[in-house]
Amino acid sequence: MESVARSTATVGGGAGENRLEHCGQYFQMPVHYPRYSQAEYETMPEWKLDCLLAEYGLPVSGDVQQKRKFAMGAFLWPR
Repeated sequence: MESVARSTATVGGGAGENRLEHCGQYFQMPVHYPRYSQAEYETMPEWKLDCLLAEYGLPVSGDVQQKRKFAMGAFLWPR
């Protein structure tokens, strides 16, 4: 069996370089897809929307109504 070399990305250069794997500066897809209903998105507090969008690497800008609309568009599927 072959061994697999693991490549690591670096930030900066020279003696003080930081490895991305050690500082957590990369995106990792969450294991579960959010299963909120439209009614839950419509009443979800802004801080929870911020956390949900950030967890999936999505933009967290705009007012609470824009965030709700974006989250519903991203996570709700038509039936």
